[in-house]
Amino acid sequence: MDIFAVVGLFLGITFILTGQALEGGNLAQLMQLTAAFIVFGGTAGAVVLSFPPKVLKKAIMLIKDVFVPPVVELNEVIAEIVKYAQKARKEGVICLEREAKDASDIVLTMGLEAVADGADPTLVQAMMENQISQQQEEVTNGAKVFESAGGYSPTLGIIGAVMGLIQVMQNLSDPSALGAGIAVAFVATIYGLFAANLLLIPLGTRIRLNYAKVFLAKDVMVEGVLAIQAGESPALIERKLQAYITDRTGIDEEDEV
Repeated sequence: MDIFAVVGLFLGITFILTGQALEGGNLAQLMQLTAAFIVFGGTAGAVVLSFPPKVLKKAIMLIKDVFVPPVVELNEVIAEIVKYAQKARKEGVICLEREAKDASDIVLTMGLEAVADGADPTLVQAMMENQISQQQEEVTNGAKVFESAGGYSPTLGIIGAVMGLIQVMQNLSDPSALGAGIAVAFVATIYGLFAANLLLIPLGTRIRLNYAKVFLAKDVMVEGVLAIQAGESPALIERKLQAYITDRTGIDEEDEV
């Protein structure tokens, strides 16, 4: 569980409601069914219109990863690659075809099998990087769903505000109807801004950040497999991959607690 994601959402909601209370308002004033229909229903419709079902399904699945991020230990990835390098050094690269079945990631499995089959290094790299690109595109598109929704919701809030003001203008002769129209106008704007800036855009950002380390690990796999194919020693491969991670992140995995 990513406690910071939960705390961030809790703090945002708490401070907004506290501010409302400090101004003398109450929660009931922010509960407007009409405004909710316009903003959330309109945003959902725009998202469904913008993205195919496959992307929408992936986006929904990625929500879990915001609060329970995928766990990736780069040191473990390096250790696994070094283990395969030791096997290849002792038994030859042909043994990697058997070992690949137990690899921790499909990218690594694909690379080891290609090396065992004697594929050209350029082809091995291209195959692995294409697989990574497909996975990155799925995650990126999933994040875009939330980021796009975060762009739509304020606009739908403005539409709700305009519709509320239209009702106000049409009922100027009936003071009892003015309050409802004005409430819809302002609450719709709040809903749109709230959904965009406290929920949707942060979800998209968090998804991208949570998967950055996942794809770094996959890049390490590419470097490691190519090093195995080149016949480099396990010790050299380990140092090379540690240096690669440090260069990409500025963090030495060996020094991480």
